[in-house]
Amino acid sequence: MLTVRAPATSANLGSGFDVFGVALSHPADVVRVEKADEVTIEVTGAGSQYIPEDPDKNTVGAVAEALDAPARIKIDKGIRPASGLGSSAASAAAAAVALNELYDRGHSREELVPIAAKGEAVVSGDAHDDNVAPAIMGGFTIATDDGVTKVDADVPLVACLPDIVVSTRDARNVVPDGAKVSQLVETVGNAATLTTGMHRDDPDLVGQGMYDSVVTPARAKLIDGYDDVREAAFDAGATGVTISGAGPAVLAACHDGDRRSVGTAMLEAFDAHGVDARVHQTRIGDGATLY
Repeated sequence: MLTVRAPATSANLGSGFDVFGVALSHPADVVRVEKADEVTIEVTGAGSQYIPEDPDKNTVGAVAEALDAPARIKIDKGIRPASGLGSSAASAAAAAVALNELYDRGHSREELVPIAAKGEAVVSGDAHDDNVAPAIMGGFTIATDDGVTKVDADVPLVACLPDIVVSTRDARNVVPDGAKVSQLVETVGNAATLTTGMHRDDPDLVGQGMYDSVVTPARAKLIDGYDDVREAAFDAGATGVTISGAGPAVLAACHDGDRRSVGTAMLEAFDAHGVDARVHQTRIGDGATLY
């Protein structure tokens, strides 16, 4: 039996829609695999009652099929489904790393990204690399058609997860079909600023580069209290705030000493809207770890 821990992730980061992603130091999923004649899946942990164990409907089933690696697979969910924190990507990433090792398939971490993305497609309908790339490789990742670029960044983050559900499909349906040239110019500038901030481990530049005027405002309407939560986080010291992935989690960049105050402010802002939430004081972390 092999065990792999794969981290929660945050995709988009505002200005990097479908391109940027970061691995979070916590929370995480733990996946255990053992060789078998056919694929079976057992799911426990956060939101496990909502996750199908049918291999044809579970992200890890698609990964096992792509690797031709039948196994008994046990998933312990530390990341709630439909959270915006890469729940399905973490399971797919952990399974890809574990099964690749179990059957000695010889794929590199970068080669496992599109394989894990096939599992993501089971949930979202499309294979996207922006969550599975950091879940497998760690750090800050830039996923394009040409492959994945990784930066070993270290930036403090706060992820606030409200007790509401936003499905990936719904979040993609509200994305505008186009943008003004001025918005494109602004987004390119912000994305470049964020990338520079990641190279420098600079929370101020990263936060400045998280602003997005195209996708985030459309998705914010799906999250009760988002504008007030964002404002409260800034007032408490956040350097940047955006929706994590498809939501409803809200991600804030900040300095180390401000994580507690930022998290508390976000919780209180959600509470003012009658929404329960929980906070993860986290940072950019490692990718899938094989034990």
